[in-house]
Amino acid sequence: MNRKASWSLVLAVALLAAACAPQATPAPETQAGGPLQSIGQGEGEVAIVAWPGYIERGETDPNYDWVTQFEKDSGCKVTVKTANTSDEMVALMNEGGFDLVTASGDASNRLISGGRVQEINISLIPSWKAVDERLQNAPWHTVAGKHFGVPYQWGPNVLMYNTKVFGDQAPDSWSVVFEETTLPDGKSNKGRVQAYDGAIYIADAALYLKATQPELGIKDPYALTRDQFNAALDLLRGQRNLVSRYWHDAYIQMDDFKNEGVVASSSWPFQVNLLAFEGQPVASVFPKEGATGWADTTMLHVDAPHPNCAYKWLEWSLNPKLQGDLAAWFGSVPSVPAACTGNALLTDTGCATNGFDNFDQISFWKTPTSDCGDGRQDCVPYYEWVTQYVAVIGGR
Repeated sequence: MNRKASWSLVLAVALLAAACAPQATPAPETQAGGPLQSIGQGEGEVAIVAWPGYIERGETDPNYDWVTQFEKDSGCKVTVKTANTSDEMVALMNEGGFDLVTASGDASNRLISGGRVQEINISLIPSWKAVDERLQNAPWHTVAGKHFGVPYQWGPNVLMYNTKVFGDQAPDSWSVVFEETTLPDGKSNKGRVQAYDGAIYIADAALYLKATQPELGIKDPYALTRDQFNAALDLLRGQRNLVSRYWHDAYIQMDDFKNEGVVASSSWPFQVNLLAFEGQPVASVFPKEGATGWADTTMLHVDAPHPNCAYKWLEWSLNPKLQGDLAAWFGSVPSVPAACTGNALLTDTGCATNGFDNFDQISFWKTPTSDCGDGRQDCVPYYEWVTQYVAVIGGR
């Protein structure tokens, strides 16, 4: 099997538009009125753009349901639009019609600078004080001292692998997906690995090169000079000959591991957990080169049609039961440390297992800009990441 995903090529124009969204000033109403000052009667609905597995109502497993009780308590019906990449999320928020989005760091600052989300009045969210201090003022949702969202969950992008193929020789490096090699079963990895179908994946290549080619001088995988960026592209062009599919749909990736002979790939803990629950021979590792990751923030659209219900959800999203259940389901880490104890689904060891102590070892997603962060302004901006990654996938 050697199928190449074509969806990014089909959506290239839409994604490039999202990447190049003008760095506009937030809407005048938001500037003039500031954030919501009080929560009124709910409007009866809240519409959320979310990652797969983030908003569960017990349909997949009745043990995992943090929507039903909220709807009963608030009178706000929850509707969810699933997005598989940050670029999809930005595009959907640009279209409008949604209240909230669970944005990762490579989307959140674009949404803030583009005026698509509004400042949050944290005084209306009593549980804010319970948020992990490492997240309360994180730069992916805090600008000039203003908060533009509520931390939701965080975690690493892991290396998922087939335990039957690797046996007692578990991979410890991203080399298994970046370089052609013979696997422990005696067969090549060619056509048996996957890569993420999003331009932010260039950072994964850069992180690998940071460890394996230190002469490149990469310090931040999201702040790349032209030479560093080109080196990452060269690595990805070579990887293209190994990849059977560029994945963006978590469920399709799970099917590929079960039925299509895929044995190693970057992945989310969500897929690892579900496949393991089904009894599939999979496990995951945090490779020696480190890992990229995501710290997701629930953000409120500047023109949210249901702001009162949205604020009710923001508060609800921080309750320890929801946080712990979601962490157990997704394999993530709660933004509320109190969720790490006393949760039957997560267990008291769950946060440690999911990486609570690895926070400083994760290179969290953020939007690349020309600002290198050290006074230089010659780093490659995100719109070039998008166009060049689409080209890599297309064989150019």
